[in-house]
Amino acid sequence: MIDTAGIHRLVATLIDRGYRVIGPTCADNSIVLAELTSGADLPRGWGVDVGPGRYRLRRRGDTALFGHSAGPQSWKQFLHPARQRLWSSDGAPAPEPPRYAFIGVRACDLAAINKLNGVLGEGEYADRGFVGRLRRAFIVAVNCTEPGGLCFCASMGTGPHLGPGYDLALTERLDGDGPHYLVETGSDEGEEVLDTLPHRAAVQAEIDSAETAIAAAAEHMGRAMPDGDLRELLIESRESPHWNEVASQCLTCGNCTMVCPTCFCTSVEDVTDLTGEHAERWMNWASCFEMDFTFIHEGTVRQSAPSRYRHWITHKLGTWHDQFGTTGCVGCGRCIAWCPTGIDITEEMATLADLAGDHDG
Repeated sequence: MIDTAGIHRLVATLIDRGYRVIGPTCADNSIVLAELTSGADLPRGWGVDVGPGRYRLRRRGDTALFGHSAGPQSWKQFLHPARQRLWSSDGAPAPEPPRYAFIGVRACDLAAINKLNGVLGEGEYADRGFVGRLRRAFIVAVNCTEPGGLCFCASMGTGPHLGPGYDLALTERLDGDGPHYLVETGSDEGEEVLDTLPHRAAVQAEIDSAETAIAAAAEHMGRAMPDGDLRELLIESRESPHWNEVASQCLTCGNCTMVCPTCFCTSVEDVTDLTGEHAERWMNWASCFEMDFTFIHEGTVRQSAPSRYRHWITHKLGTWHDQFGTTGCVGCGRCIAWCPTGIDITEEMATLADLAGDHDG
């Protein structure tokens, strides 16, 4: 067990060990991920209220540091940056990636990092930049005891209890003396860092209390995916008229893909200076909602909004299984909160399930 002073010491220790420490902090009326200079930068006493197309900060009645659900950003931006230089004509080497320490990684986001690793880090053509950043990262994850209004990780099997991949795992517990944290180690370096912090052994009652709180969180999710085989449901629904109804709301802005912690699509562009003597190749995030995403031979394959939304959700929940052996959704709810028109992926899947049931009947 450690207290708030231990969290502050944790941040300082990681900085002293040469890490660039990234964690949640308050900025621009939201919880954003940014570099921390001390534990004081963490969002002490802040929570969030979320709904479809809605996100608001709110003051809590306590001093919790991690009493908030997912913000607009994910850890993907540090492991798989939105813009990366791949090559330069002058032969300049790519800069050495920083050593990141992530503090406050939720179960859904830890699962997202593992899914991204399955796509970008494993296989014959691994992204060396991603592999290098992840290998050098130190992850302090946090079990979820207060799911947000749009969370549905329990129905996706990604939370609220943390899966593998962390160096240290925290469970925040609140009492009359302020927040305290049950700490579990997941690596040798995690144990080394914990040894530098003021801590004491947890008693069984504290361990049981933490486990009970995590289990209770699984029963209080704000959303849930419908039961059944989602992949098969999407195959059966490929010609459903409901896609036109969704598209009547969808702006094809791509917000859902930009905030998604597992979307990985990119495009590549070559640029030159005005003299034409220097050229560079850059890789940028792309979205399957862009008209140019499927542009080949003077034409776009998916020109309509219904076809583009159907492609996104079908890949995320269906054909991702065929490619990578798992779903591409972790149940964080970001795509619902940051959709300008409030399209809810769980509601759309429930509607398709209902329509499929009517058809079977």
